[in-house]
Amino acid sequence: MAERLGDGEWTFEVEENWAKVPDEIALGDCAAVGVDSKDNVYAFNRGEHPIAVFDNDGNLLRTWGEGLFTRPHCEPHGVHVAPDDTIWLTDDGDHTVRHCTLDGRVLMTLGIPGKPSPFMSGQPFHHCTHTALSPSGDHLYISDGYSNARIHKYTVDGKLLRSWGEPGTDPGQFNIPHNICCDPEGWIYVADRENHRVQVFDANGKWETQWNYLHRPNSMCLGRGHSLLCYIGESGPQGESNRDWPNIGPRVSIHTLKGEVLARLGKTPGGILPGQFTTPHGVTVDSQGNIYVGELSGKSWSRFSKDPVPAKRRVIHRLRKITAEQRR
Repeated sequence: MAERLGDGEWTFEVEENWAKVPDEIALGDCAAVGVDSKDNVYAFNRGEHPIAVFDNDGNLLRTWGEGLFTRPHCEPHGVHVAPDDTIWLTDDGDHTVRHCTLDGRVLMTLGIPGKPSPFMSGQPFHHCTHTALSPSGDHLYISDGYSNARIHKYTVDGKLLRSWGEPGTDPGQFNIPHNICCDPEGWIYVADRENHRVQVFDANGKWETQWNYLHRPNSMCLGRGHSLLCYIGESGPQGESNRDWPNIGPRVSIHTLKGEVLARLGKTPGGILPGQFTTPHGVTVDSQGNIYVGELSGKSWSRFSKDPVPAKRRVIHRLRKITAEQRR
């Protein structure tokens, strides 16, 4: 029987071999995942084929991005699939955000490829991390990121309107704003990773509240439907001192938009066995409530083991939502 995580309404089956990748195509660590209106899955990975597109059954449909996201500058980081079925891709290593069609045609590039703004200048971009669209679709929010502590608000045609945030731990300050999303009411949610919290802002950057009791929130997305939920990928321990501690991740947690925790999914300590994670760096949800998790398993393996990085490891997980009838 397949491994299951969670309980009650929040029960998921771990589909170990969901992603079917031919031997001749090697995918690297998967930094981000997104889902389009047909429930196709887009995996932004750090291999020779930067965008790998899967159907809902895990069959690889195509790849693209070869020659567009080029190493050593390429550091795929964020995926946001827009309601119009275009895709926003954040390249941390190249300091750019690209707006593309779902088959890889570039519509717009924000930032100068390979040329970061000065460190902690507040100017876009220096290792930007993720994007989110406003509910009307006319504004774009960008978290920026590893060498800035800012959120930028743009028009969708590329005009910078305003920025907010500075380094620190107080409300409205950031210690690696690592991910961002926007709900239908226009509230902005920022995964403030190294401050172990999610901060909530209005559309113009006014701080409203924050969610605590998280462990290095890496990835974040909103589900679909009338009762929107927030799915957060939390990193696990970073060193030997707490490597085997229970209940601190790595995991995927499910929250209401008030910050109430509904479920925490993932076995601790982390690893590559079914139901374990290493670093859930990307997370998305399809129309059926299935969860997809992108892993930086190679980069983070040393946090969990002194052994060499396994040659074969999962870079994409699928957690299939179990219905009430199936739970009986």
